[in-house]
Amino acid sequence: MKPIRVGLAGLGIVGSSVYSILQAHPSFQITAVSARNKLKSRDIDLRDVVWVENPIDLASRSDVDVVVELMGGEGDPAFSLIKKSLEAHKSVVTANKALLAHHGLELARIAEENKV
Repeated sequence: MKPIRVGLAGLGIVGSSVYSILQAHPSFQITAVSARNKLKSRDIDLRDVVWVENPIDLASRSDVDVVVELMGGEGDPAFSLIKKSLEAHKSVVTANKALLAHHGLELARIAEENKV
């Protein structure tokens, strides 16, 4: 069985922890990441993944099956990343309660229309 290819947006405390957890499971392959500061020191090894400057670009990557949004905030870039990912028929995982409170109905409609 092929691993699920993950694009991860946000590498703060939560994002870095999720990265480490996913890296430890052969069912997942993190193929691309994005965060505000590429040069920030993190306790994770990013040598085997593609760094994407604009997190919204994760939505259109052919090597990403699932987008994990851990940037936070109710607006962009998190909203556009999730919207474009759903429109591209990709599954999305987020813990972004503010975004869901403000845009949840719209994103649910987009997911339904795109059979995600």
